[in-house]
Amino acid sequence: MTLRGTNQESGRPYNRRIVLESIRLKGPTTRGEIAERVGLTVQTVSTIVRELEEQGLILSVREKPKGRGIPPSALTIDPEGGHAVGIHLTPLGIEAALVNLRGEVVESRHRDAPNAMPDEAFALIGEMVAELKASGKHGRLLGAGIALPGPFDVDAMSFVGSTTMSGWKNVDIRERLADATGLPAFMENDMAAAALGEQLYGLGQQFSDYYYLFFSVGLGGVMVHDGSVIRGAWGNAGEIGHIPVVLDGEPCPCGNRGCLERYLSLDAYNRRGLPEADWVAEIAPIFRNAVRTIENLFDPETVVIGGLAPQTLIEQLATLGEGLTNSIAARTNRSHPRVVVASDCQHSALRGAAALAVFGVLSPRFGQMFETTEKDAAA
Repeated sequence: MTLRGTNQESGRPYNRRIVLESIRLKGPTTRGEIAERVGLTVQTVSTIVRELEEQGLILSVREKPKGRGIPPSALTIDPEGGHAVGIHLTPLGIEAALVNLRGEVVESRHRDAPNAMPDEAFALIGEMVAELKASGKHGRLLGAGIALPGPFDVDAMSFVGSTTMSGWKNVDIRERLADATGLPAFMENDMAAAALGEQLYGLGQQFSDYYYLFFSVGLGGVMVHDGSVIRGAWGNAGEIGHIPVVLDGEPCPCGNRGCLERYLSLDAYNRRGLPEADWVAEIAPIFRNAVRTIENLFDPETVVIGGLAPQTLIEQLATLGEGLTNSIAARTNRSHPRVVVASDCQHSALRGAAALAVFGVLSPRFGQMFETTEKDAAA
């Protein structure tokens, strides 16, 4: 992805995030290389590097001289310089993990909690985070991020039905998370968080423009363009699961009929009760139509499929890309398949949720995804 800083004074928090990300992606690297890569002056980069070193987020290593002169210091991420807690809340249960600055899950916890209501969920989250804190496997804790099914703030669709968190309307999720964990708190819908996790720590290193199809209890997806998740005017872009695909089809909790996720989702798979291979064969035409629609709408380099479904099921769905017919993606000069499996299906939302906390603390004004409340910023 392209990382570019800004020379506006108000952009300093954003520049810290950009410099840190450049070091993570390209380290060991020098101040001069970073400046050239992100479009900032060496002086600006040096100031940010000094701040990051003082915060213990990066390491400076000087190689042994190979000739005349002293070689410049090489900068690299200190993976133990900070950790964040990533939390993924689903209608099936709750996952929580300690994630280091390289995006590695160093410790995790799970609770089965079908359709947990807020009081139960945050009580469990508090217990899980307390266990993670007591594990002794973390350095400074930067914050906690939570990913959960959307959409948000849509009266007829938010927190309604079996594929989302029923009973969560009008809950101040970030405030409850901050109270439960004692950490600065951040939140995002799970498909955007999973795409962020993939972008930062997975296949995002290979692609600039791709669509992340999040196959979970429901179905969602987001377009990633030049390293950024496209979120829409109200942050709900990507609810592909609510595109009607079957005329007068199954009723959907959103109020429409024949929505895609009624046929293509973990909920749909469990309701049918078929063996994996039989179910995949049954929904193959619907899946392929969905992929062609995504391709014609967004023109991605590839469609990356991940989510909470078993790895074997995700892999079988990805093979359906081999039978795709024409769309604007049917190019003879393709270098990648039209559908690929995400690099870390099970942990992508967790890692993305943790990244929300890392970037939210370092760059609290970096777009809607990383906004904090006044309480969070002061914590």
